[in-house]
Amino acid sequence: MIELPEDLPADLVPLSWLLGVWEGTGVIDYRVGDTHFEGEFSHRVSFSHDGGPFLNYSASATLASADGTPSRALNSETGFWRLARPSTAAEPGPGLLPPRESEIVRTADDVEKLRNAAGGFDIEVSLVHSDGVSELYLGQAKGPRIDLATDAVVRTASARHYAAATRMYGLVENHLLWAWDIAALGRELGSHASARLAKVS
Repeated sequence: MIELPEDLPADLVPLSWLLGVWEGTGVIDYRVGDTHFEGEFSHRVSFSHDGGPFLNYSASATLASADGTPSRALNSETGFWRLARPSTAAEPGPGLLPPRESEIVRTADDVEKLRNAAGGFDIEVSLVHSDGVSELYLGQAKGPRIDLATDAVVRTASARHYAAATRMYGLVENHLLWAWDIAALGRELGSHASARLAKVS
């Protein structure tokens, strides 16, 4: 059973099963030409909220060492997850611009009206990676499963080629399972990494 924090905004109820810190291990398996990227990694993912209608997200991965040498950091990412819904004048932004109307407190009934034709909720996820890649994902949360696909990818001049991605997250037997497919280094979209994480707090 998922316990909802008393201060959880209604907008976050469809994503509430993600809340917490998750840790575990995963595997990398990605081929580009004659190069085979493979290995196991440890992974830590955190979903939290600070009262706004979005989840704060952060994740880091460390490559496991098979020969006793020090483990090596792979990538870290941070971002925000939220339901896709029309913006109103009651919300701040862009930047530090204040809202022009009084705050609207949405109810569970208001959020229920956002269900899409498939019975889920459209979501938006914006992520920034430590290697100079930024992604905007669009997707759907339907029960304890989320499917995402990049709508936009932006890279710094020094970042390696990375063109698109899909991600899937699911809650299975109280574990967070995820799979991440990428199109990178000149290869078309293909399986890249997956992990199984347990909730630690």
